[in-house]
Amino acid sequence: MTRSPRNSLLNADLMVLLGSQAIFVSAGAMTVTMAGIIGARLAPDPSLATLPASLMVLGTALAAFPAAQLMQGFGRRVGFMCAAIMALLSCVLGLWGLGKGSFVVYCLCTGMLGISLAFSQQFRYAAAETVAPGRAGSAVSVLLLGSVGGALVGPELVARADQILRHPHLGGALMGAGLLFCIALLLLSRLSLGHGGVSSSPRSIASRPTARSVHPLLWLAVAAGVVGQGLMTFVMTATPVAMHVHDGHSLGDTAAVVRVHVLAMYLPSLVSGVLIARLGARPLMALGVIVFLGTLIAALSGRTVGHYGVAMLLLGVGWNFLFVGGTTLLVQCADPSGGFRVQGYNDAAVFGSSALASFAAGAVLDKLGWHAVALSSLVPIVLLGVALYYLRHVRLPRQENSCP
Repeated sequence: MTRSPRNSLLNADLMVLLGSQAIFVSAGAMTVTMAGIIGARLAPDPSLATLPASLMVLGTALAAFPAAQLMQGFGRRVGFMCAAIMALLSCVLGLWGLGKGSFVVYCLCTGMLGISLAFSQQFRYAAAETVAPGRAGSAVSVLLLGSVGGALVGPELVARADQILRHPHLGGALMGAGLLFCIALLLLSRLSLGHGGVSSSPRSIASRPTARSVHPLLWLAVAAGVVGQGLMTFVMTATPVAMHVHDGHSLGDTAAVVRVHVLAMYLPSLVSGVLIARLGARPLMALGVIVFLGTLIAALSGRTVGHYGVAMLLLGVGWNFLFVGGTTLLVQCADPSGGFRVQGYNDAAVFGSSALASFAAGAVLDKLGWHAVALSSLVPIVLLGVALYYLRHVRLPRQENSCP
């Protein structure tokens, strides 16, 4: 089914996706904020405190390809509605787990939520399909406003929902998230998009790059996504536990720091496109490395709310610059005949590294402490900086005159 691009940027489908994006991002921010805290209370071993958050990331990684295939076969609306239903059921399962005091059931809840979030990763592609090709970038920028809204709602829901809904031990936050997913289900039922995506041609299926044929800048692009997403997940997963459980900061302060971090992840996207146009992808990635180093300095300087806040703000900005710069470089380097396959490999590597980092965060924090979390992040970011330096003059495989 082919789509008819809309003349208006702010069309009905984009508004549906905007609201749904806010809800799904708020759920992710909510889970990052409270999963480690609930895990620390329910886990049989303190080193397993971050396992629920890790399972959310793992669920997203494992479901990324199946989610795309389901939507290719049944359409965007059906896929997104299935995601909202699954997310709602995960909230019900989580409430049941909290009531039983079951760590295993709560882990199943976050894993199921992670699967639903794999579908929401497709919102940005769906947003591009709502407008003419020349306005796709503007549509994605509008969608980012939903991410900002979700960053504000998610942590605040954790901090306030128990009092509003009168349910103890963060059960109110799960109830509030369930209500939001009901709204998302109603919104997504109004989506009129057809079957998005383009089927792979025989040429693209046959075009399987080997390790020898991969351009070095393509490896650099993948490395930027892996390091940026991996380190962001590693540090962010450990932060709520370090703040609230280890250092005794209030739940409200912890939620505020997470909110600052998620805002810092998405707000720079409104200017990172301009920075790439002026500086190029690799300079933006280098700037991301510098900002990441600032994160580690702030994290090692102290353990007050202010130190955590500055570190998490810089962590979000550094992730954005690496992720956006790496994605742009990936598109510039990939052969069009195998672009979908290359993007699939990239996403598998990025989300896989994120899952591993999330699993490692709890053990490192429990056994070695917060400073070890920061210091162990130094090695991959320095290696990426070295790679950027040595590949700074390597030209793009295509359109060499546009090489940054």
